[in-house]
Amino acid sequence: MSDTLNRIAQVLEDRKGTNADNSYVTSLYHKGLNKILEKLGEESIETIIAAKDAQISGDHNDVIYETADLWFHSLVMLAQLGQHPQAVLDELDRRFGLSGYTEKASRTSI
Repeated sequence: MSDTLNRIAQVLEDRKGTNADNSYVTSLYHKGLNKILEKLGEESIETIIAAKDAQISGDHNDVIYETADLWFHSLVMLAQLGQHPQAVLDELDRRFGLSGYTEKASRTSI
C-alpha cells in the first residue's frame, strides 16, 4: 500500500517544477494553499454525500471514487506544505493499539 503513496508523492513533488498549463496538480500549486484547501473541502463534502448514498443504495463505487479524490487532494495539500505521506503513516503507526480516548486525551489543547 505505501508503495502507491510513495509513487504519488514522487509525482506530486515532480509536478512542482512543471508548467501549470500541462498539469492539474501544478495549477493547484500555482493557485496556492487556499485553493488546495478549497478543493479538499469540496472533496470532503462529495465523499460524505457518496457515503450516505452508498448506505441507501448498497453501491459503493461512488464512495470509493470520491474517497480516492479526497485522499489525493490531501496528498497535494501535504506536498504543498512540504510533507511526505510517510509522516501520516508514522502517526497512524504511533496510534495503533492505542485507545482513541487515550490518544485524544494526550493531545495538548489548542
